[in-house]
Amino acid sequence: MTDHYFSAAPEAAERRRMIKVMLWGTEMQLITAAGVFSPDALDRGTSILLRASPVPRGSPRLLDLGCGYGPIALALAQHCPDARIDAVDVNERALALCRDNATALGVADRVHVSRPEDIDPNVRYDEIWSNPPIRIGKEALHALLESWLRRLQPSGVARLVVGKNLGADTLQRWLTAQGYRCERIASAQGFRVLEVRMAG
Repeated sequence: MTDHYFSAAPEAAERRRMIKVMLWGTEMQLITAAGVFSPDALDRGTSILLRASPVPRGSPRLLDLGCGYGPIALALAQHCPDARIDAVDVNERALALCRDNATALGVADRVHVSRPEDIDPNVRYDEIWSNPPIRIGKEALHALLESWLRRLQPSGVARLVVGKNLGADTLQRWLTAQGYRCERIASAQGFRVLEVRMAG
């Protein structure tokens, strides 16, 4: 069977290693492994998403949707010290890495790492952050986004990064057709950064 980063239980040997990443101007060392998304370096999309987006303020409830080994969740925890963050993924190896990275950085008390179905469905988020798993297919992606975007607070915002050649503009039109306000706030190196808000 071919492993994907969205496989629940990758079959490839784990082969953990440490990489250095720059997140909002802070260098961090994170553990990665085979069988997770972009294990060799911080992926370009996530880097662009963070660069184009403001650091949350105050004490928000945040979601990292498709957290992988945790760069977005950990950047949020480091730079918004009063935030509470849910980091979710279907990949068990990625979840273990994210937990270990949160512990190593001393933020495990504020980064709750879990499978999507283990999150309280009544929780509402001030911000949702995601480099969404486009390669799961359009139908599955739409279902994923529909299920989580409805968990935004009325004044909340989702921040997404999507490759132009992977359908960013089509996704923006689809989100608008679903009744969301969807604005492209940045475009760089073949990626679009989208801000999604409730209509009204």
